[in-house]
Amino acid sequence: MPPAAPSLGTDPVKPGKPEVKPYLSEADAPDPLRILSPPPAHHSPLDNADHAAFNATRSLKGSARWNLAANDVSEGSLAVLENFACVLGTRLDQARVPATLNLLDRARLDLARATRIPKVHYRRLRPFVGNEAPICVQRTQTLTDSFSYPSGHATQGWAYALIMAALVPEKTTDILARGRTYGESRIVCGVHYPSDVMAGRTNGAAVFAALLGDSTFRNDMDKARAELRAALAGGGTAPDRALCARESEALKEPPIEF
Repeated sequence: MPPAAPSLGTDPVKPGKPEVKPYLSEADAPDPLRILSPPPAHHSPLDNADHAAFNATRSLKGSARWNLAANDVSEGSLAVLENFACVLGTRLDQARVPATLNLLDRARLDLARATRIPKVHYRRLRPFVGNEAPICVQRTQTLTDSFSYPSGHATQGWAYALIMAALVPEKTTDILARGRTYGESRIVCGVHYPSDVMAGRTNGAAVFAALLGDSTFRNDMDKARAELRAALAGGGTAPDRALCARESEALKEPPIEF
């Protein structure tokens, strides 16, 4: 069965580069099976609401919100810089922010571990399984087998938003709003239920809280904060206006009701 998250034995972002290690040891990592509630029971009110949300959001195909969800499929440290480019007002050159990328790359492995454990334990099927409703990505066996609860994108997206908000505190509100929308894109996309995304936020926040207790992570945060401050002050390539306009339009829409 394909893994639900990146392997801890390889660098998922820069293949061929020296292996990136997670910050947290097994002993220090939070236990998602104790932190997260189980997914909604089959045909329970919450499960019915999840299915209703999937059915309702299929009508968004072709909308600005759907296009943003398709754009949000990308994940990882480089993707997060692109995802927050409109919020930051700058497309950051990866060559200028190596400490930031290292921080996000290492944290991603901690997030991958926290996601994989409950996915494999609960084995909840994704909402598109067993129907032909449109989704914003290609249907593959790998995607089908990676399970739905919790959302890995929402876990990573919310944790990355918390990290970025701590690094650029003057942009906290905009960053966290974008992080919320990034997770909700998985509902729009049709690959996760609302409860998967909510659990992903909790999961990401739990990992971020544990990371704050790690001295190496805190030191790397300080390096990244100074690096980002210099990079943003020095200017950079302006983000794509059309993309930012579409993002702004999508963000004006009411949050998806859970």
